[in-house]
Parts: sequence; structure tokens; C-alpha cells
Amino acid sequence: MKYIIIFTIFLSALYISIGWNKIRDRYKMYLNKEYWTNYNTIELMAWLTKAIIIIPGLVFGVELWYMHFITLLTSSLLIWASMRKSLPTLIFFNSIWICISLTILIRHLT
Repeated sequence: MKYIIIFTIFLSALYISIGWNKIRDRYKMYLNKEYWTNYNTIELMAWLTKAIIIIPGLVFGVELWYMHFITLLTSSLLIWASMRKSLPTLIFFNSIWICISLTILIRHLT
């Protein structure tokens, strides 16, 4: 419960400093059909897959190692999407995530 309170306080402070209206406008982009290009769809799926792995590990200490098959694919696709959006940080981050996924898969499969 304390994590939810801390999370709420931190995000509220961050959103206030940026501006609630600006944040809301960005979230509203999800409702716009034009937003859902192939690379934005891939990006959402990749982040959701990573969250499925990270959250159970952090909150419950459970490693869903088999989900790394999906993150391997989505991280590879995100590198492609990063080329479309010209985002070098996503290329770097997803290259690291590919190494993490491969390490965990190899550890569990050998």
C-alpha cells in the first residue's frame, strides 16, 4: 500500500510541475486514430510487455522469464520503430533489453 501512495505522490508532483493539461493532452492522443501508426502500436506493445515482466518481479519477487521471448521480439521491433521516429535513446535502451532477455532465456533454457 505504501508503494501506491509513494507512486501517487511522486507522479502527482511530476504532473503538476509539467502541467496537468499538457499530460492529459498527451494521453488523449491514444484516442486519436491517426496516432496508431504501426510503430506507435509496436511501441505500446513493447512497453506493456516489459511492464508485465518488471512489475511482478518488483512487487511480488516473481520472475516471468518466458515473457522474455516476447520482449526479445518487441525490443527488436522497437529498434525498427526508433529508426522511424529518430530516437537513439530507444535504440540504445532496447539493445540493452535484448541482452537482458537473451541472458535470462539462456540461463533458463540451459
